[in-house]
Amino acid sequence: MNKEKPIAALFDFDGVVVDTEPQYSLFWDEKGKKYHPEIPEFGHHIKGQTLIQIYSQFFLQPEGLQSEITRELLDYETRMSFEFIPGVVDFMKELRLKGVKIAIVTSSNDQKMANAHRALPELKSMVDYIVTADKVSHSKPHPECFLLGAESVQVPVENCVVFEDSFHGIESGRRAGMKVIGLATTNPASSIEDKVSLVIPDFVDFNHEKMMAVLE
Repeated sequence: MNKEKPIAALFDFDGVVVDTEPQYSLFWDEKGKKYHPEIPEFGHHIKGQTLIQIYSQFFLQPEGLQSEITRELLDYETRMSFEFIPGVVDFMKELRLKGVKIAIVTSSNDQKMANAHRALPELKSMVDYIVTADKVSHSKPHPECFLLGAESVQVPVENCVVFEDSFHGIESGRRAGMKVIGLATTNPASSIEDKVSLVIPDFVDFNHEKMMAVLE
């Protein structure tokens, strides 16, 4: 950590800032049962991947299927609830007071985030920048998104802490050369603890001091 430079906290969105992962699991589990019954818990299997990644691996055929799923997903997202992960709002407020830069780095596209902004109009004022899938060429686990997040808030990589819940996201943060704190909201703590610097269940008992201890 460079103590002469600012600090940044880079948050994934689903499963880290908002508790939407169970809703997405329901949607994708239904698609899995219909098109890939050979893959149990399909919704869990594809967590952390962008829509492009999911399509290229699992829904190349038949023609028109991707458009059909996209329409269904967009309709589904307009009806989703966006509830904050416990403690995250107060934690972000504390980071603001401490002068920490905040960015959301998500695999969601701009259209999905527009739905989130309508449900949570305060979200934009809580962060300095939002990196979506539409702003990068390579998806997680590639490090591009987190490197762009750091660049956007003008903070060196070694001064960034990533908050992630998915395996792809955790790998992305690590490949970017950043410290990663894992949220046990999507995967059990035991499955991610060897891949991150610290595991937390949510942000209720987490604060700026504990985050800084991970950087030092």
